[in-house]
Amino acid sequence: MAALKYAGMDDTDSEDELPPGWEERSTKDGWVYYASHDEMKTQWEHPKTGKKKRCAGDLPYGWEQETDEKGQVIYVDHINKRTTYFDPRQAFTVEDVVVKPKRYDGNTAALEILQGRDLSDKVILITGGNSGIGEFHKITGSNGINSLLESFGIHKARVEAMMCDLASLRSVREFAESYKAKKLPLHILVCNAAVCTQPWRLTEDGLESTFQICHLGHFLLVQCLQDVLRRSAPARVVVVSSESHRFTDLLDSCSKVDMALLSPTKKEYWSMLAYNRAKLCNILFSKELHRRLSPHGVTSNAVHPGNMMYTSIHRSWWLMTFLFSLARPFTKSMQQGAATTVYCAVAPELEGLGGMYFNNCFRCLPSIQAQDQSSASSLWELSERLVAERSAGIQAL
Repeated sequence: MAALKYAGMDDTDSEDELPPGWEERSTKDGWVYYASHDEMKTQWEHPKTGKKKRCAGDLPYGWEQETDEKGQVIYVDHINKRTTYFDPRQAFTVEDVVVKPKRYDGNTAALEILQGRDLSDKVILITGGNSGIGEFHKITGSNGINSLLESFGIHKARVEAMMCDLASLRSVREFAESYKAKKLPLHILVCNAAVCTQPWRLTEDGLESTFQICHLGHFLLVQCLQDVLRRSAPARVVVVSSESHRFTDLLDSCSKVDMALLSPTKKEYWSMLAYNRAKLCNILFSKELHRRLSPHGVTSNAVHPGNMMYTSIHRSWWLMTFLFSLARPFTKSMQQGAATTVYCAVAPELEGLGGMYFNNCFRCLPSIQAQDQSSASSLWELSERLVAERSAGIQAL
């Protein structure tokens, strides 16, 4: 940028050479910034060229990134026993080129969004991957892993199926412990599993099954893995909800989330209403999760996958199967249905952003109650209490 010139700066032999009094540093995630010791200020742009840069690649062998007592990033060279503020990767910085994000819509397929994305160092966990759109989130049951990867032209990805029954809080805890035992990071967690039009039944934890599978099981899963997410930051959680959340409410006369609505008796139960309430829980949960974990580098967004999308979620009710069959020519494919979830999981423009609701790869406003912070806090407190009570019951046994 030849037109950019700062008054009072001495010319140097190289365009990229810093003027006297300036120092080049980098953030924890590799973005380069510049500090002026004379003016006591920092900025992202190079003081001469106006360019932005980021560090490329991993730290050299023997180097480790740490944080000092002032919260500044420092680099430790264990081989030569020295510490510096200078990122050794800065010798291989690349210029930050601003690329306008591509616009996606309801016709976009998941693989379009994944095209050109390098996820080779990412660990992604997706619930409900044995059928439906979970397959198109790149995780599936053990019988289908090889065929799924081959159909997508994916040959180097490592995919593993793990068993977790969201209808059992005990199973969720066991799954979380098994995952932690692998000593893996967790960069993206997709809370995708759900059931719809289920006949009334109570889980082994004494709760209505639709509510527990769609919401409370995921709530506990995130609670158990939140330390892994925080250590892996920046990390993302994507909670799959539905537009059907707009057709219900969760509050009692005191404006608190009503447990009787979430886990009704058999006499008061209507399967579609139970699903709608669980999907409202999904958005409120995502909103409160983002508020609590975003200071630690973990963001969360909720999504609607697609109107009348044909999946196996409807399999428990013959009438829904019939209606989906009639509507199938006008519904989204599973590739299209997975697109919004994939967009929220990998889109660079969403880095650090959360607490939102997306439909057709586009941010939109959910229902009034889904936007209500007090409802989100009330649901979180109720969920914590339900999990704690059942944990205490297990320990008592």
